[in-house]
Amino acid sequence: MELIFAAVLGALVGSFLNVVILRLPEEGESIVFPPSHCPQCQALIHWYDNIPMISFLLLGGRCRHCRKSISWQYPIVELIMALLSFALFYRFGLTADFFVYFVFCAALLVVIVIDLYHQIIPDVISLPGIILGFAASFLLPGLSWQDSALGILLGGGIFYAIAAGYYLLAKRAGMGGGDIKLLAMIGAFLGWRALPFVIFASALLGSVIGIGAMIKQKKGGKTVIPYGPFLAMASYLYLFFAKEIWFVVDRYYLQ
Repeated sequence: MELIFAAVLGALVGSFLNVVILRLPEEGESIVFPPSHCPQCQALIHWYDNIPMISFLLLGGRCRHCRKSISWQYPIVELIMALLSFALFYRFGLTADFFVYFVFCAALLVVIVIDLYHQIIPDVISLPGIILGFAASFLLPGLSWQDSALGILLGGGIFYAIAAGYYLLAKRAGMGGGDIKLLAMIGAFLGWRALPFVIFASALLGSVIGIGAMIKQKKGGKTVIPYGPFLAMASYLYLFFAKEIWFVVDRYYLQ
């Protein structure tokens, strides 16, 4: 029952994340007011039409008022956040780790979708996230404040050095400042030891997707893909499988 409640909590928060994803990139938009409404006809959405995933299915993926299609993004985000919450509770139980990493996972999910749509990572997520991650290190038994602080410095510093070096060589920006601040936030929550895996795994995922994008867009080296989603996905992998990752590293690479 506790796992089910955790999943329900994740789905409810996922519904709110959809509002954040929709409104945060729009300058001057509030994520609180006005209440949830149809982006097509602006009709207010009643509570019974705003039940995560269930209302989407009951309405056939359409607005009750104008009958225009509702994006599949909404139930997908709700489902992903429900699964993340379920996995977090399964791993950590009702502990400080659960609440801290619940916020972390929610922030990463918002970053993934916004970066995919707009190719930006809002500072209003990453900068407070850096502070929150460092503050949380005083509460989490598995993360010291020294590890968190070093994660911030190395996370931001490594990507800043890579971005600066690329700009000097290619005379154009290859990595946005949002990615630099995002990796600093990841370092704050996961510690500096997570950074090698996060960087390697995100680069591997990005390379695979990037090659496909180059073939599809036919722009060669000028193909642009958002990097934030790959950093976020690599962070999810480390968060849930850190023990297994370090077991493999210790057994096959450190002996």
